[in-house]
Amino acid sequence: QVQLVESGGGLVQAGGSLRLSCAASGRSFSNYAMGWFRQAPGKEREFVAAISWRGAITNYADSVKGRFTVSRDNAKNTVYLQMNSLKPDDTAVYYCAAHPTTWNHAYNDPTLYHYWGQGTQVTVAS
Repeated sequence: QVQLVESGGGLVQAGGSLRLSCAASGRSFSNYAMGWFRQAPGKEREFVAAISWRGAITNYADSVKGRFTVSRDNAKNTVYLQMNSLKPDDTAVYYCAAHPTTWNHAYNDPTLYHYWGQGTQVTVAS
């Protein structure tokens, strides 16, 4: 069982940056692939970024490639999402999620993720 708590959201001007953190509690955080997803009002939840259990593999949605960077620190049980060059279209609630696996892959399918955080709001003003 893993509990996930996101932080770092807020209001930022277009072109600005934010770094989201997702702190995990529970056992064996390093045995989980981690993902970031987001949901804007009136839209379905969508994949943003993912990272494999050791951090060797990352995967990004086309809409954030080159602007967002996912990373993890297994010693701190934390995964990060560095978001640069933010756009108003990035406004959403951002969720981190955990998938129990030691396959060396970064998953973009939300149905594979067993555990979810409560989300953190990111608002980008134009």
